[in-house]
Amino acid sequence: MPAGVSWPEAAAPALLALALLVTLCRHLWALRWSLSRDRASALPLPRGSMGWPFFGETLHWLLQGSRFHSSRRERYGNVFKTHLLGRPVVRVTGAENIRKILLGEHTLVSTQWPQSTQIILGSHTLLGSIGDLHRQRRKILARVFSRAALESYLPRIQKVVSWELRGWCMEPGSIAVYSSAKTLTFRIAARILLGLRLEEKQFKDLAKTFEQLVENLFSLPLNIPFSGLRKGIKARDMLHEFMEKAIQEKLQRNNPEDHSDALDFIINSAKEHGKEFTMQELKESAIELIFAAFFTTASASTSLILLLLKHPSVIEKIRQELMSHELYQQCERCPVGPCPDTLTAQSRDSEKPLLRPTAKDAHEDQSQPLCPTEEGSPQPHSLPEPTFPQSGPCAGPQLQAPSGQSCRCPSDISLEKLSRLRYLDCVIKEVLRVLPPVSGGYRTALQTFELDGYQIPKGWSVMYSIRDTHETAAVYQSPPGGFDPDRFGAARMEAAGRFHYIPFGGGARSCIGKELAQAILKLLAIELVSTARWELATPGYPAMQTVPIVHPVDDGLQLYFHPLQPGHGSEA
Repeated sequence: MPAGVSWPEAAAPALLALALLVTLCRHLWALRWSLSRDRASALPLPRGSMGWPFFGETLHWLLQGSRFHSSRRERYGNVFKTHLLGRPVVRVTGAENIRKILLGEHTLVSTQWPQSTQIILGSHTLLGSIGDLHRQRRKILARVFSRAALESYLPRIQKVVSWELRGWCMEPGSIAVYSSAKTLTFRIAARILLGLRLEEKQFKDLAKTFEQLVENLFSLPLNIPFSGLRKGIKARDMLHEFMEKAIQEKLQRNNPEDHSDALDFIINSAKEHGKEFTMQELKESAIELIFAAFFTTASASTSLILLLLKHPSVIEKIRQELMSHELYQQCERCPVGPCPDTLTAQSRDSEKPLLRPTAKDAHEDQSQPLCPTEEGSPQPHSLPEPTFPQSGPCAGPQLQAPSGQSCRCPSDISLEKLSRLRYLDCVIKEVLRVLPPVSGGYRTALQTFELDGYQIPKGWSVMYSIRDTHETAAVYQSPPGGFDPDRFGAARMEAAGRFHYIPFGGGARSCIGKELAQAILKLLAIELVSTARWELATPGYPAMQTVPIVHPVDDGLQLYFHPLQPGHGSEA
């Protein structure tokens, strides 16, 4: 360094040169993507920024969360380009734009899942199939969610929901709602959809293994020791081994008249369509059923409990509707039922006692990938369910209500009875509008096409937003950000437009289990308002994380649940 020249003066030219180099690289990066447009189309690329070389805007996206998309939508409009996770992406909002995307499945766009997800879930899933194979698999799986199937699931789901909620009410401490909801939905998926008869340790191990699988679905596609993909594959192989034994038992029964659970429906539906599922296909279908139902339904259940807590007048309206349909009855005491047996009465394994694990057991050792629990945070638990003897599925001790209290006992629910509860239907729809479990979806452009005056080049990713579309739809008369179930009432029907309201997606890949999901949420709401009141165990409401699944940050929705006392039905 020359004499008399300070360090800042010497460093200034180098810093200037570095700044010029970075600026040049960014301009070359932007030019690279500008030149990638389809020159056969006269339309321009969407407005937006491709960020920094190689990294794009990924860091901004990870740090800003949902604000990343909303800020760019305000700046660039409902269709804008960006660069995320190594790929050029077009972000899409608005009913008409999303309509074109969802109805263009197999022609304009194709579903897009990370390579790690495809490897772990397998090649025989509905999620990963395309074209004619997707149509065939969807037709076979449709039997799983037919009206007849739903009717067979409903009484057993009601029993599981009622039992879990009673455990929450008997818990002296607070309940971590999202974790407890995941326990509930996993139990429904494993016991009712798959018909698994599990002892306590088996249930805990299965839940732990499934959490490990989900935790590593979205990982780098590197199958090396200690990698996320290797852990996911290990969990998948363990689940497949367990499922193969359960499926073999079903196949050995060989009773074509037995349609007691989803696996039975799949096996028989495939035969009716002239296809015999291989063992590998059945195992992958079983895991996919749990994956599709587990986190999204738990998310929606948590949102339902949160929004009802915030709006006690809605709780009272639901109660009034239940009373008008004679579905809100008072009992003198709380029996141990609904019967802990969640299987059909004609099960050939009824001579085996069924052990139902506590929620505490189900939570123990779970890694909770989508909603990490704070270190040392209390974990909820339910009362252990008794083993019932061979003499009767409901035999056993009675769970007495606390002194001076009684419980509300809703009648057995059918699909026909649920369909008559119009206001409850509006409430569930509004919950899914305000807090849709999944914020959006990904597709890949199969060909260059037009969208809102812009070209979407072949090979680019398309990310459509469910949440933003719900929040900005012009059809809503009351503020879209508010909670207003009456917007779905017959007098208003603000969301009559097909693609203004899309919590379950739409088109060829609309959620095949949406009727089951809505039935579970309605049963949960009925049990909640009929048997319990709940309150915050924390000073305020938690923040909500919206990606990839909507849930309270750090499992922060901690509530106290109490049995509903006679004459206090208006309490929330």
